[in-house]
Amino acid sequence: MEILKRDRVFSTPWFNIIAKTLNSGNPNEPYYALELHDYAVIVPLTPNQELVLVRQYRPAVETYTLELPSGHVEPGEDPQNTARRELREETGYDAGELEFLGDFVPDTGRFSNKMWCYFAPNVTPNALGARPEENIEVILCPPQDFLNLVRQNQFNHALHLAPILLALLGEKLLPLEQIRMREENVNES
Repeated sequence: MEILKRDRVFSTPWFNIIAKTLNSGNPNEPYYALELHDYAVIVPLTPNQELVLVRQYRPAVETYTLELPSGHVEPGEDPQNTARRELREETGYDAGELEFLGDFVPDTGRFSNKMWCYFAPNVTPNALGARPEENIEVILCPPQDFLNLVRQNQFNHALHLAPILLALLGEKLLPLEQIRMREENVNES
């Protein structure tokens, strides 16, 4: 399969719609894709073993959501720097060490961007007193309690579950055995 032609048919500061003509199928029926900025997401953990989450209103879904700190990668910006910047802007916390967890394609059928995922152990409040962005509430949550938030559909940002899963599989948040024991207890009740 080959793309013969790409046309930008709609443009906004947030996304573009691209019509792609393929070398197979009907050339009068292009395939449409959303061209979006890459974005970075960070799984921040405090020295007290608490995840740093953000609660904010999201107009797209018209409700408040619980999420990991994240944001768009600006042109020419390293995704790792984006993760650090978004952590500070959204939570007032700083990351020392950052560990790359992986990158994902958020939706292979519609989107052309990547999501860059990082783990930050030992995040601390910014020494200069940086505050979270207005209208963002910072929530500190032990990893054990986070699993309950997912189970109860209180943390339902599907894309942000991917870096959490990578951190869990790498045993950065909890030992896998502890997760298994918690699941067995939930299934018994």
